[in-house]
Amino acid sequence: MALNLRSSATGQPSMSTMRKTALVAGILYLATFLSSIPAVFLQGAVFNDPNFILGGGGSDTLVRFGALLDIVNGLTAIGTAVALYSVVKRQHEGLAIGFVSSRLFEAATLFIGIVSVFAIVTLRHTGATGADPATLITIQRSLLAVRDWSFVLGTGVPALNAFLLGWLMYRSRLVPRAIPVLGLIGAPLFTSWIIGYIFGITEGGSAWHAIAVAPIFFWELSLGLWMTFKGFRKDAPLMVEAATEAAEAASLVDSASVTRSSIGVPAKAGVA
Repeated sequence: MALNLRSSATGQPSMSTMRKTALVAGILYLATFLSSIPAVFLQGAVFNDPNFILGGGGSDTLVRFGALLDIVNGLTAIGTAVALYSVVKRQHEGLAIGFVSSRLFEAATLFIGIVSVFAIVTLRHTGATGADPATLITIQRSLLAVRDWSFVLGTGVPALNAFLLGWLMYRSRLVPRAIPVLGLIGAPLFTSWIIGYIFGITEGGSAWHAIAVAPIFFWELSLGLWMTFKGFRKDAPLMVEAATEAAEAASLVDSASVTRSSIGVPAKAGVA
């Protein structure tokens, strides 16, 4: 009760709240992997079959389910930022706001690609009823181009996320510093690949792409695992501060109890 009273009064998270925050954020980070990786394979038919929109091989249901998993991926990405904001803002509020904003931009960009996939699936039924095949194939290619670019830019935002959250985690020491170092290394590498892709110098799946994405992949995976199973480090300055606030809260509540118990008790008369 003391911790809750203090947290409500100051607006700062208590020790127990910070552990719950780490758990929620960690689970959400892991959920991004559990949703995004299967989504690629489930939507393989629409990506690999140029005649998918004409009723070619592949199941509509699997493609729709894959797109649904991409929606889950976008929402969990936002959730990670929302969950961590109350903690990392104590290190640097400006960077914390930037992290939340970048996650929102990432999800919004990914949703453009998701809508493109749903549009192809919808038009597939039109193709089966006799619409011009050449036109439909051109539409599929156009929508896939939109999807590809939205995912390049949307999944490229983690480079900015890695820099913002990586710096916050490195400075705050909420997790072992080796973890955010991966993000700080990956941020410029992945940014370089995105620039190369924009100018047509490289493609997805290239060696450059693999080298650039690897640190980001392991940064987010290790961060999610650590926060889920370990929580924040208790010797981190922010955690020490939370522990101090908890002790002060207990002291304040004890003092308030003593004060209330003394109300109405007459003082002893002095000796004449």
